[in-house]
Amino acid sequence: MSTAETATEAHLIEAPEAIHADHFVEVSYDDAIPNNVDLSSDKQLLRALETWHPKYLEWWKDMGPEGYQQSDVYLRTAVGVDPGGWAKFDHVKMPLYRWGILLAPKVEGRTIPFGRHKGEPAWQEVPGEYRALLRRLIVVQGDTEPASVEQQRYLGATAPSLYDMRNLFQVNVEEGRHLWAMVYLLVKYFGRDGREEAEALLRRRSGEQDNPRILGAFNERTPDWLSFFMFTFFTDRDGKMQLAALAESGFDPLSRSCRFMLTEEAHHLFVGETGVQRTIEATCAAMNKAGITDPCDVDAIRKLGVVDLPLLQRKANFHMSVTRDLFGGEISSNAADAFSTGLKGRFNEAKLTGDDHVLTDATYPVTRVVDGKLVVEPVPALRAINSRLLDDYIADCQGGINRWNKVIEKAGIGFRFAQPHKGFNRRIGEFAGHRISPAGELLTEAQWQAKCGEWLPNDDDMTFINSLMKPCHERGKYASWIAPPRVGINNQPGDFEYVRID
Repeated sequence: MSTAETATEAHLIEAPEAIHADHFVEVSYDDAIPNNVDLSSDKQLLRALETWHPKYLEWWKDMGPEGYQQSDVYLRTAVGVDPGGWAKFDHVKMPLYRWGILLAPKVEGRTIPFGRHKGEPAWQEVPGEYRALLRRLIVVQGDTEPASVEQQRYLGATAPSLYDMRNLFQVNVEEGRHLWAMVYLLVKYFGRDGREEAEALLRRRSGEQDNPRILGAFNERTPDWLSFFMFTFFTDRDGKMQLAALAESGFDPLSRSCRFMLTEEAHHLFVGETGVQRTIEATCAAMNKAGITDPCDVDAIRKLGVVDLPLLQRKANFHMSVTRDLFGGEISSNAADAFSTGLKGRFNEAKLTGDDHVLTDATYPVTRVVDGKLVVEPVPALRAINSRLLDDYIADCQGGINRWNKVIEKAGIGFRFAQPHKGFNRRIGEFAGHRISPAGELLTEAQWQAKCGEWLPNDDDMTFINSLMKPCHERGKYASWIAPPRVGINNQPGDFEYVRID
């Protein structure tokens, strides 16, 4: 990827220390399934994956990007797992993309960094007593990967540029590879049960009533490009946090899989952050050109063919609240079990100081609703693992929001984006069943209904956004509502043909 792209992505993700191994592990492209796990030496596993492969391709053709399966797309493909130079770029038809199984280099002598097994050698095989819990963790993570592809499958038709279309398809093929990563673990380490789970990952469908995806946010529609950018900034950031926690796992194959997935996940966050930022840039430039100083002069701003900043805030509010529900209940015995058993750690576990990484006697402050008031109470840290991960997520989001605000400040417009209170619009966890304003005020149902239109997108907002979703597929051109990127992918010129549309 380009130097500028690499630098921009670098602040979006921080993989665990162990990814920076001191040797390069080459990917075998001689096999039907590219890999760096010596797949050819395990004939039983190879046969199982070769049986799954055509079913995966059938799913991709049915549920992958609609209308562009035969287009040549400028994609990056992994040729190694060294973080300093692991990818090549070329035009390729998506069904011919070289999906495969890539693990970060093995760290010799690695030990389990947390939980009751802290300090013991990392597991190379499934610990029998934790088999069911480990399988569930892998299945839930694996289910999110094809779900997002399904949610985004129609967006190509309304892409605001070939550059953005290419980024969409890059995200899609990498989500497909992340599915491969989880399927490899299921098939190799869980026998018949794993093979059945791998099949089920291809049968579930995002938003389908009878057989939906496991997590609620992955059954929401992604009807427009603004939703896509918000999804890749906010919801894929949940993916980053979950992958980082799983990358700490005492089950070494899962850790190695997630460490490499984090390298790819950085691009997804890059697409989201810069997509929203370019939308903000287009809005600010149009306002300045028209002499509009009030960001709440919505009618005048929308007539310019750009998205008003208050609407962007409402969209962000929606995606933040839906994504926060993905973290589950703030107080969770399941999360405590995953930590105590050494299967799933905390974000940047290896870098955390101030506790023993076992947490038997530690506490963590959790915000709850008690007797009609929001209070902060100390909770056993083991049971508050989800709450801490959510707090880490909210802090991680703020960096990108600060960069968006700098764009607005530079344009001289009086507006700032802010994150709503963690209890805003929640359906899962401590705040479920309560109405809480973005400022953190407990509201009655009547108060909520009177004000929620100011905080969440309404039907008129979505109709307006949809009116902007006109394709702009001419080389070097961009829709009115989004600014061009500062640099092309892999340093390509501004009129580069990222997607060759037949």
